[in-house]
Amino acid sequence: MQLSRLKELLARVYQRVPFYRRKMEEAGLKPEGIRQLEDIKYLPFTTKDDLRDNYPFGLFAVPMRRVVRLHASSGTTGKPTVVGYTRRDLALWAEMVARIVRMAGVGRGDVAQICFSYALFTGGFGLHAGLERVGSTVIPAAAGNTERHIRLMQDFGTTVLVGTPSYILHIAEVAQQMGVNPRQLRVRKALCGAEPWSEGLRAEIERVWGIEAYDNYGLSEIIGPGVAGECQERQGLHINEDHFLVEVIDPATGEPLPPGEQGELVFTTLTKEALPLLRYRTRDLSRLLPDPCPCGRTTRRMERVLGRTDDMLIVRGVNVFPSQIEEVIMGIPGLAPHYQIVVDRRGYLDEMEVQVELSQEGFTGSYEDLEELEEALRHRLHAILSLTPKVKLLEYGSLTRTTGKAKRVLDRRGEKT
Repeated sequence: MQLSRLKELLARVYQRVPFYRRKMEEAGLKPEGIRQLEDIKYLPFTTKDDLRDNYPFGLFAVPMRRVVRLHASSGTTGKPTVVGYTRRDLALWAEMVARIVRMAGVGRGDVAQICFSYALFTGGFGLHAGLERVGSTVIPAAAGNTERHIRLMQDFGTTVLVGTPSYILHIAEVAQQMGVNPRQLRVRKALCGAEPWSEGLRAEIERVWGIEAYDNYGLSEIIGPGVAGECQERQGLHINEDHFLVEVIDPATGEPLPPGEQGELVFTTLTKEALPLLRYRTRDLSRLLPDPCPCGRTTRRMERVLGRTDDMLIVRGVNVFPSQIEEVIMGIPGLAPHYQIVVDRRGYLDEMEVQVELSQEGFTGSYEDLEELEEALRHRLHAILSLTPKVKLLEYGSLTRTTGKAKRVLDRRGEKT
């Protein structure tokens, strides 16, 4: 099925998308030259810059009269990336999300409260359609107005929360401030996505809410949420392989890596009509899991995303991912899951400071206890990172909360002249 769909896709983009025709000709390729799935390595990559360079509709493979919806990235680092959908694209998108939420055990009888934005961001609309497809009752609450979210849960009997893991944890925090025990609400599951998160953060969400939290993966350029998701075994994310051909490559060389080796995820969309993409470099770091899943499903699984190649910090020659620091923080009692990494330069040397809030019950008032917490955090960070960052403990509630993706890194090195 994948090979048949890949061949049809190549013929279509070669005929309809001048960008891909030119890229293939430059590589000395024609669609009929791809005879087996392994030949995909000869095709050119597509990057986010390619989408921006062809802004807004230069990569579309259908006329605009067939495009029934547009989504776009925020464009905070340049021109936004624009994604189009035909009517069939939207139907397939809903089906993919439906598979993923059913794998997590969500379906008819559930009341799902969506805490994602309903603007140009794909998260809200994607989960909404898939949840309706499986018969769940959907509350399109959107992001923000956190106290209202809690009242809706109380009044409407919400059983499933959908949002970024950082915001779902913040909702619990606000509920406690309102005198509401999150564990006494009817919520039983959380469907989390849109940002990398550690197993430690999952454990904290489950502890605070008394629920099961599931990871799902997607990105707007490929389709949005619905690319992959966890089953109830939660041992990796099943990929919708009939719609996406996945590779893992060495991010430095672009060479394909075998299953089990960590690298950058690359996706080819096999069924999208409006915006089909060949070998799209996601910048997300993961690996394909070679062993079968205990659940019995046979689609390939990917490990939860560690981070992004463009999120990786290089501090004094050491590669640092925010998710590594988060895992350490979550393993130390007395620290809250709210932190920020500040990187600066003093003279010719990089300096990194990890700012972490104390948990609400973590501050005893003892200076000696604070010193012990600082030392424990500093020691464990050094063991993981092979460098010793500065550590700053903050009063609970000091760091800004967000309704969207959490901003964990403040890199000030570019400000230096």
